[in-house]
Amino acid sequence: MGVTIAAESPLQDEVRVLIAALNDFLLPLSPPEFQFKLTVEQMADAQTSLLIARDADGRAVGCAALKLHGDGLGEVKRMFTLPQVRRTHVGVRLIEALEVLAREKGVARLVLETGTDEAMLPARRLYERCGFVRRGPFLDYPDSAHNAYYEKAL
Repeated sequence: MGVTIAAESPLQDEVRVLIAALNDFLLPLSPPEFQFKLTVEQMADAQTSLLIARDADGRAVGCAALKLHGDGLGEVKRMFTLPQVRRTHVGVRLIEALEVLAREKGVARLVLETGTDEAMLPARRLYERCGFVRRGPFLDYPDSAHNAYYEKAL
């Protein structure tokens, strides 16, 4: 599938629709206290960059955010593709673009948190195929059976 990926403002209606779809997908998978979501307003801060994947018609079909934490640490947040574009490598392209952006911003290590529910298995496989390896909790995330943590050196 031909997509373009570019940094965009999270404060637009299409992004709000994507994030709402992501939240709807995640909500039943684990208790709310083990879900660590950023709102579109939170993604608009100076430490966060949002990449949007758009199809040939210009429709937003996926997103991924990079949150900077200092000391060369970057966190992947709000990674999502619409169900109809899954298995078309849009997720891989988003991760690759996020890594380029991270390197440009001086990130030496990417980390991420994702769910352990069976519905999240495709996401975990994607991260592993892209070179992320399992690790323990980072920053202030809890050690929990509901969360899986990954890391990749850049």
